[in-house]
Amino acid sequence: MRASLIQLSVDASDSAGERRLRAASLVRGRAGDDLVVLPELWAAGAWSYDRWERDAEGVDGPTAEAMSAAARRAGVWLHAGSIVERDGDGTLYNTALLFDRAGGLRGRYRKIHRYGFDTGEATLMGGGDDIVTVPTEFGVTGLAICYDLRFPELFRGLLDAGAELVVVPAAWPAARLGHWQLLTRTRALEEQVFLLACCATGTHGDMRQAGHSMVIDPWGTVLGEAGTAEETVTVDLDMAEVSRIRSELPVLRDRLLAIEAPVRR
Repeated sequence: MRASLIQLSVDASDSAGERRLRAASLVRGRAGDDLVVLPELWAAGAWSYDRWERDAEGVDGPTAEAMSAAARRAGVWLHAGSIVERDGDGTLYNTALLFDRAGGLRGRYRKIHRYGFDTGEATLMGGGDDIVTVPTEFGVTGLAICYDLRFPELFRGLLDAGAELVVVPAAWPAARLGHWQLLTRTRALEEQVFLLACCATGTHGDMRQAGHSMVIDPWGTVLGEAGTAEETVTVDLDMAEVSRIRSELPVLRDRLLAIEAPVRR
């Protein structure tokens, strides 16, 4: 399969509508790929908290509509990053959307781990409850978002749900680039999956983005990595490598599932 990560530049001067037009054009240009991935909250801006109420939308809203059409036009599976989703009760969620080649919405994941501690996403958004995997023609695909990378139990849950490939859109801060590079490789290596991590670039909400979108194989080897400019990283993946590596180094078989933490009385 051929996968492309579109590392969008998200700048505070752009409107959501302008970003949608640019993203759709870039996706349409990837005809011939199998899977295309966009960053986290690129339409509203992951750090532009003041825009979230205004730019929040449903899973059938303008971003989803534009991305569905772009996926259909290009004939690709499209992980459209994530949107600020407004639920029927008014709650906001950081929600990832996965479209198939016909533009059908095949997967939706509400980010479980919200960043910000006592500010930002942690206080302005609700958290998801469900581990989400989607069967695709190239393998079972797991969904996670940005800060989720710091929580290995989610990725072990995705593994147990059958994931062979995990897609992680992000808006990771440039100041913690080293963490981004370490955690993405670690999650791929420990679960023996392909990991596609697509980060934004640019500056919004006064937060400079890390860029360095990466494709990582089940050995933890970086197969392709962007720099800090807006660019597209394209890599050909042999999904048979997942089963081969899991057979050659069967660490997952040796998990001791019965181990429990001691009870302190």
